[in-house]
Amino acid sequence: MRQLLNTLYVMTQGAYLSLDHETVRVEVGGELKMQMPLHHLGSVVTMGNVMISPFFFGKCADDGRAVVILDRNGRYKCRMVGKTSGNVLLRQAQFRVAEDAPRITAIAAAMTAGKVKNARNVLMRSAREADNPVEEKRLRSAADVQANALFHLKTPRDTDHVRGLEGEAAAAYFEVFPLMMKAAERESLPMNGRNRRPPLDPVNAMISFLYTLLLNDCISALESVGLDPQMGFLHVPRPGRPSLALDLMEEFRAFMADRLAITLINRKQVTIEHFEPRPGGAVYLNEKGRREVVAAYQKRKQEETDHPLLKERSPIGLLPFLQARLLARHLRGDLEAYVPYVHG
Repeated sequence: MRQLLNTLYVMTQGAYLSLDHETVRVEVGGELKMQMPLHHLGSVVTMGNVMISPFFFGKCADDGRAVVILDRNGRYKCRMVGKTSGNVLLRQAQFRVAEDAPRITAIAAAMTAGKVKNARNVLMRSAREADNPVEEKRLRSAADVQANALFHLKTPRDTDHVRGLEGEAAAAYFEVFPLMMKAAERESLPMNGRNRRPPLDPVNAMISFLYTLLLNDCISALESVGLDPQMGFLHVPRPGRPSLALDLMEEFRAFMADRLAITLINRKQVTIEHFEPRPGGAVYLNEKGRREVVAAYQKRKQEETDHPLLKERSPIGLLPFLQARLLARHLRGDLEAYVPYVHG
């Protein structure tokens, strides 16, 4: 079992990361703000104007520890990793499967089914908790769309058919997304469908930020087992696009990101004061908001849950790594089919 290591998020502008023997030091204006043993860290994520010593970069590369650089708004800029790890034969198998249309369709359908099932579970939970009968009916209706998509995903024609079913399910899901928020919070944090690049309202800003954090974890999971994060099945491969990581992330969006965003809003842990508008209508989390969301995300990853296929308990943060291992076993031919993770 892979150990769930910490991710160090550095968001203070002007911070400087350096290495003192086997200890990470974070200084701001020459003043030491924190330090921690390097062996506790699985990855480092910086946001905005954060400097890193070349020696620290080199040590992370040697250890296989990823360093991810985001801008102040949480948008991805680049990722530093060390030498390519994993068995080259596994990557060869991955690329062979990527040329096999029926197998591409089967994997894409399985991953999409995992996404849709988890989205349906989130909708049904919110429907049970709804106070308004009209809103409950709308949430259940959206859940029915997910169920219909799942039925057709059992016998998909091709990957385009899978993508079409995923699109229909996602549209129904986000149409009722605000209904999962408490009525009072909808007024202060309005949401008008799913939008991004840039996000145009606070809820979309928080969801997009959480997706960025989740995507980085999925990239790390795939790299840890030796798969190429760019060669995907559901998402069409494009230069510089981590298509397979986007594929893997689909299974975790609903309960690791969406449900967490809803909880933070309903508990008033994140409010309108945690966001700031930008020219052109964009909205982003401010530094205080990012800190609140990152802390909640880290706490969520520490929570344990049952893995229905592996029959073992695992921290939620390890689920992408477990699924990456299952995918690798399928691509090698050790498993007949890829089984997505479904959160109960």
